[in-house]
Amino acid sequence: MAYSAPRGTVDILPEKSGKWIKLEQLLRTISANYNVKEMRTPIFEHAELFNRAVGDTTDVVSKEMYTFADKKGRMLSLRPEGTAGIARAYVENKMYGLPEKLQKVYYMGPMFRYERPQNGRQRQFHQYGVEMLGVESPYVDVECMLMAVTVVEALGIKNVTLHINSLGDDQSRDAYRQALKDHFAPVLDQLCSDCKARFDKNPLRILDCKVDAKNPAMQSAPKTIDYLSDHAKAHFDKVCSLLDDLEIDYVVDTNLVRGLDYYSHTVFEIISDDPKLGAGATVGGGGRYNGLVEELGGPATPGVGFAFGMERLLLALDDDQDDDEDGLDVYIMPLGSEAKDLAVQIIAMLRANGFTCDMDQCDRGLKGQFKSADRYHAHFSMIIGDEEVQKEVVNMKCNHSHTQDEVPLENIVAYIENHMSGGHEHE
Repeated sequence: MAYSAPRGTVDILPEKSGKWIKLEQLLRTISANYNVKEMRTPIFEHAELFNRAVGDTTDVVSKEMYTFADKKGRMLSLRPEGTAGIARAYVENKMYGLPEKLQKVYYMGPMFRYERPQNGRQRQFHQYGVEMLGVESPYVDVECMLMAVTVVEALGIKNVTLHINSLGDDQSRDAYRQALKDHFAPVLDQLCSDCKARFDKNPLRILDCKVDAKNPAMQSAPKTIDYLSDHAKAHFDKVCSLLDDLEIDYVVDTNLVRGLDYYSHTVFEIISDDPKLGAGATVGGGGRYNGLVEELGGPATPGVGFAFGMERLLLALDDDQDDDEDGLDVYIMPLGSEAKDLAVQIIAMLRANGFTCDMDQCDRGLKGQFKSADRYHAHFSMIIGDEEVQKEVVNMKCNHSHTQDEVPLENIVAYIENHMSGGHEHE
């Protein structure tokens, strides 16, 4: 039987993993700049966590989760998103009692949703997300949005627009929910079965329906922004004012309703028309979720966050990589058994000194070994033959300047350091 990866999963091979590592390093650097610390939660959680946090009327919970019973019959789910697990960990570990009231964390890793695989989204996909918990303030909303914009700009994604909206507070949502029910009640028979089910449980979800997206009733539905309480309107006005002060371009998009139940107040998406992603592609998004921690058994704790699909971010990056940056420092080319014995000692010494290096293990001739040095983009090729072993030297060929020097064994590290940091460096 020939085995293959399950549908909706992909193997990240060595020639692609370098790009992933660069993306991860960039995201970690930006996180550090914003004083956001990494948090790691389990890949599977109790299914009830997502039912409560994300909402059992959402497509994510009702159609897309990978849920299974363990050997004792407990229902577990592979995580479909990251916020619920972070909020659960925040409550369980009593992070609300820490001296710093505002806790800023990020996560990075695989998520799972049973949906149709497509370019940039698989059934196992990866997310980078940020959560800022503990303070209800438009300033924190803007800090979160500014960080998301920083990520996009750092990646060089083109033609980007920040779309924002407000879902308001509980008072606003109650008024808006009733307005939606009044609006959709006369046309309920025209809507799909999912919409009919959502009508009583959560009419806000009707606006997410893809089946009825072109129904005239969708186009004329009430807008959240028209039902904001005074408090919610002041919060949103301050968000817009701060974005204006920072000269961040944005669009107030009254059709923007994030697809998960826990959102309140500010919601946002970053949308790009970069040709690599397609017109109107959502790069990432997020929003405020003031009731989530309390819903999971913790004290009333406001929160705001965002997430990016990492596959989508990779699509927008150039495929060209800096070969010199990714290449080995030294590729060692031994000719003969004595040379190979010496090469083993040299490579251990070089690695201990922080150099990236490898050596030929296939006992090939010089021609084959030089081909490997080229494939690995090695800065130096180190040639060791019987003569070099007897003289206790190595031949160092710089593959950039094409110069070659005979170097005593005790001077190898100093030679490499001097060559790579001094005037010998290639243009």
